[in-house]
Amino acid sequence: MARRGGRAGPGDAPGPGVREPDGDAGDARADGARRGSPALTSRAAILAVVVCAIALSLAYPVREYIAQRQEIAELRQKEAEARRQVEILAQRKQQLGDKSYIEREATRRLHYCRPNVKCYIVLDGEGGGGREAHKGGPTRRPPWYETLWRSVEAADRPR
Repeated sequence: MARRGGRAGPGDAPGPGVREPDGDAGDARADGARRGSPALTSRAAILAVVVCAIALSLAYPVREYIAQRQEIAELRQKEAEARRQVEILAQRKQQLGDKSYIEREATRRLHYCRPNVKCYIVLDGEGGGGREAHKGGPTRRPPWYETLWRSVEAADRPR
């Protein structure tokens, strides 16, 4: 038998084991499904607000934690550099405590001589201490006081 208008007639029976809902019961379920959807979205909205509130309340402490970890890493690096500097200074202190090192440096840098020892200072440019250019290197400028003295001498000469 054919169905007309989408509703089963009085003679039309559904197949075995198939139960066809009433028009009223089907309408109620459709309305319930429509009403269930807004309840789900309001729950989802509340859940979203709670998740956002938790995320916002955790954002600042997490940012501070990360900043503190970076600061700790920087401080550890500075501490390591300071320890290296202390080691270098301790070695330097030990060197300066050695009398022979002090004597060598005084002789080399300050041109001091021990008593009863003849010391020579070579004044020509070949000794490496003159104003001549090193081979293959740039020319050295004389010290400022020599330049000043030369300018005074040049101004003193008659023209």
